[in-house]
Amino acid sequence: MSAVPESAGETPPPVLRDQPEAGIVRLTLNRPHAYNSLSTGLMTALQAELDRIRADGRIRAVILAAAGPGFCAGHDLKEIRANPGRQHYEALFRQCSLLMQSIVALPQPVIARVHGTATAAGCQLVASCDLAVAAETARFGTPGVNIGLFCSTPMVALSRNVPRKQAMEMLLTGELVPADRAAEIGLINRAVPEAALDGEVLRLAQLIASKSSLTVKTGKEAFYRQIELPLAQAYDYASRVMTENMLARDAEEGIDAFIEKRQPTWEGR
Repeated sequence: MSAVPESAGETPPPVLRDQPEAGIVRLTLNRPHAYNSLSTGLMTALQAELDRIRADGRIRAVILAAAGPGFCAGHDLKEIRANPGRQHYEALFRQCSLLMQSIVALPQPVIARVHGTATAAGCQLVASCDLAVAAETARFGTPGVNIGLFCSTPMVALSRNVPRKQAMEMLLTGELVPADRAAEIGLINRAVPEAALDGEVLRLAQLIASKSSLTVKTGKEAFYRQIELPLAQAYDYASRVMTENMLARDAEEGIDAFIEKRQPTWEGR
């Protein structure tokens, strides 16, 4: 397992990286002493890893996990209070927003592996991932309202994954949502027994990694672009994407393999 250092004066490293098997990379948030809160250093390290992964065509799927008792407690409030002022706040939230958008824009699907709690920007992180699987004991929340700081940036990712009434309830009450309820409202894909969590996450990653990387990349980008468009524009856009996809070598191979009742051989083009 490799690590990306947070800064010259801070240990342990905030992000660990390993490869459970070919084509799959696991990134582990590694500030367990601070419930993996999103310090500037952690966000910088995670951004660097995402940038590396984006440029590596051998990687087909990414697992985002966390060390310690919980997934992520949100922003590092001690760091925030140690650096008061508009300029620092603006830079901090700009960095976090770009990090979340990088996950969405990454060609490879990202699967959140959630245990413990995921709150505020930690909940935002889960909502920003393409898929999320949680332990049945996990809990989610946007509790900023409890400390006088409405979860406005987490709201962006949350409201794009959860129906309005449920999102507003989370944002206005600050109450924690159990994993089974998070699955019901669409914040996560499913909740599983904690002992089964790693196996289920890896199963999803393996399944995605077995597909054409070009097809998955095309589909992920198209999904997020069309969902923000009016219906007619979405169909126009999706039709153009479908046409280009049909002209790809992997589509030809996949269709031929289906007709010939054999396994396809993907080339990523």
